[in-house]
Amino acid sequence: MANIDDYNDLLANIQAIPDEETTEPTLPVDVALQEAENLHHWSLDDAAALEVVGITADMINALPVRAGACREAQSIWNKDYRSQQEAQKQWAEQVPEAYAFRDDLLASMRFAYRKDEALLSRVSAITEGNGHADMIQDLNDIAVLGRENTDPLTAIGFDLDQLDVAATRADELADLLAEANGDKADPNESKLIRDKAYTHMKSLVDEIREAGKYVFRNNKNRLKGYSSEYWRKQNRKKADDVEVTD
Repeated sequence: MANIDDYNDLLANIQAIPDEETTEPTLPVDVALQEAENLHHWSLDDAAALEVVGITADMINALPVRAGACREAQSIWNKDYRSQQEAQKQWAEQVPEAYAFRDDLLASMRFAYRKDEALLSRVSAITEGNGHADMIQDLNDIAVLGRENTDPLTAIGFDLDQLDVAATRADELADLLAEANGDKADPNESKLIRDKAYTHMKSLVDEIREAGKYVFRNNKNRLKGYSSEYWRKQNRKKADDVEVTD
């Protein structure tokens, strides 16, 4: 079954996990996923012995399904997180040009409308306020004002197509800013789902490992398959570091 199918099948169960019972991964997610897959294959060989202590074949076979759902949740979170990061990067690159474009348009309008106090007042009103959202609104207001009063602009050789550009840029920048701020795709929400999918997988991994450690407590060859290779390596590394320090 594809990861997306596993995800869709288990999403209701994943979402039902209370926030207070949700845990963040304490090891790289790709490592946790691989260890869950490894545990599935390892415990299949011990299915009969594990069933004696309550670990059924269905539980063992649920491991790759939960891992698939977690893998998909991780991919979704990565996509949302990276999309926001990319939008922030694009925004940082485009915003200086946007401010310069707005200021240039305003300069043209001030000159074109210099003999019309009413129009000059409307230009001044556009310049009030500050911040990115205000700049975006300014571009749209400039387009509206210019389209309503084209003759003075034409008289100074202003390119009226720039008004269409201003309106288009206002729309584009509004979307980009929303993405950069996380208003369109909330990575925090997708991260929470990822954490819950991980919790869902880990609870079964822990249950099977706990049973395996008990059943094979006197069998080192089988026992090793019921602990995390990642944490064994981390613990060995810490022990080696302590010996070097000493």
